[in-house]
Amino acid sequence: MIKSAYSCPKSCHCTDRHDVVVQCTSRNLENIPPNLPKDTVILLLSFNRIRHIPQGAFTDLHRLQELDLSHNAIESMEVDAFQGISDGLRILDLSNNHLSSLPKDTFAKLHARVRLSHNPWHCECSLQEVLRELRLDPETVNEVSCYTSVQEEYVGKPVIQVLDSGINFCTFHQKTTDVAMFVAMFCWFSMVTAYIIYYIRHNQEDARRHMEYLKSLPSTSYISKDYDTASSVF
Repeated sequence: MIKSAYSCPKSCHCTDRHDVVVQCTSRNLENIPPNLPKDTVILLLSFNRIRHIPQGAFTDLHRLQELDLSHNAIESMEVDAFQGISDGLRILDLSNNHLSSLPKDTFAKLHARVRLSHNPWHCECSLQEVLRELRLDPETVNEVSCYTSVQEEYVGKPVIQVLDSGINFCTFHQKTTDVAMFVAMFCWFSMVTAYIIYYIRHNQEDARRHMEYLKSLPSTSYISKDYDTASSVF
């Protein structure tokens, strides 16, 4: 019988022989179950259809040590998804999901051993910064591979192997940003130049038309003669 602050969620099975274990595996869950026992030590949520981990999803589970979210459809996690459990959590399994990138501070202050294998990771600067702060599970670390990459030559290779070879995705990102800025400035300069050329040509055309108009007017000398003639008649 569970002697917890909350009863066991209907979609889960809970036991407390030694530690409170909440078993919610293969229940077609799309969200983290509400009202989980506060003294949960092991939470098993694998083989469900969870797509997103919101902020503070496990905030009240201060005794949680093992969290299994493997074999879901997780595509995104908010920065404070593990707020409240980062100090005590020992094992976090996020393998076999749909994760391709993560916010930089997703795992801030997390001391757990993390499994990230078999996700479609996009290898670039932000992923590099996330991995730098993690304790990756040594048994599955070589299964964390680049599904896509800012540099195509690293697709299919283990991320740690690429980083250990001295590759710095953040440096490449900076170079890419510099090139983009250069291209943008070049386009802006080209547009300004084109406008100036158009403006000059347009003014030249107006000036030419004005000169042609002036040439078409009667000469002032002819006008003066006609005036003198008229004066003598009267």
